[in-house]
Amino acid sequence: MTTGVILETRDILLYLGEKRILDNLSLEFWPGHVHAVVGPNGAGKSTLADTIMGLSGYTKFEGDILFEGKSLKGLPIDERARKGITLAWQEPARYEGLTVESFINAGAKEKSREASSRALDLVGLNPDEYLERAVDRTLSGGERKRIELASILTMEPKLVMMDEPDSGIDVEALEKIFDAIQFLKKKGTTVLLITHSATVLEKADHAFLICCGQLVKKGPVDKIMQYFGEKCIPCDHKNEPDPEQINE
Repeated sequence: MTTGVILETRDILLYLGEKRILDNLSLEFWPGHVHAVVGPNGAGKSTLADTIMGLSGYTKFEGDILFEGKSLKGLPIDERARKGITLAWQEPARYEGLTVESFINAGAKEKSREASSRALDLVGLNPDEYLERAVDRTLSGGERKRIELASILTMEPKLVMMDEPDSGIDVEALEKIFDAIQFLKKKGTTVLLITHSATVLEKADHAFLICCGQLVKKGPVDKIMQYFGEKCIPCDHKNEPDPEQINE
């Protein structure tokens, strides 16, 4: 794996309305690693991913975001995507009238049925059954999630952010997603997992615990796993959450 930092957030301060969601958040992500960002609901995990991706409503912030040493501030989503950044949604979109093959090929480096088929195989979906299907309401949430991941595999991105990759899918499908994460890692892709699941955290190399938009702790997975065992890691944060309000 290469050394250095591929993605860095520097003192990110972001408000949604009058509420401060990210509070001077500074994180560094190493290339070719699987990172996890964990914390309670409302901690700012998904907001962090949306801000890095540059989604509408998440572009006005203080601080800076550096990707491969260059600022992303002010860059639209399509330019960030061209730099090799992508986001897998917690709830993938539906595209009425668009086939799975067309959806996968839209952003693929190799636009071919063979490449689409290989990607579907990797996420555990039979190409013969899915290539001609529409990306619409006839697909389950878990199927759409795996199809979205198949499309990301064909993009060959430098950075993939995955928001709650285990949401709405069964155990078998989750194992295929974990296989795809390891495939991305072997290809040198940096993976950022947004999660509040101990099962997902176990697949990471390194993790950050955030709460109220601030970094509470960082380090190896076993160091952060304490959060799930004790519902919270003791800290001096003035807004330390009530353990009864934290999801397992």
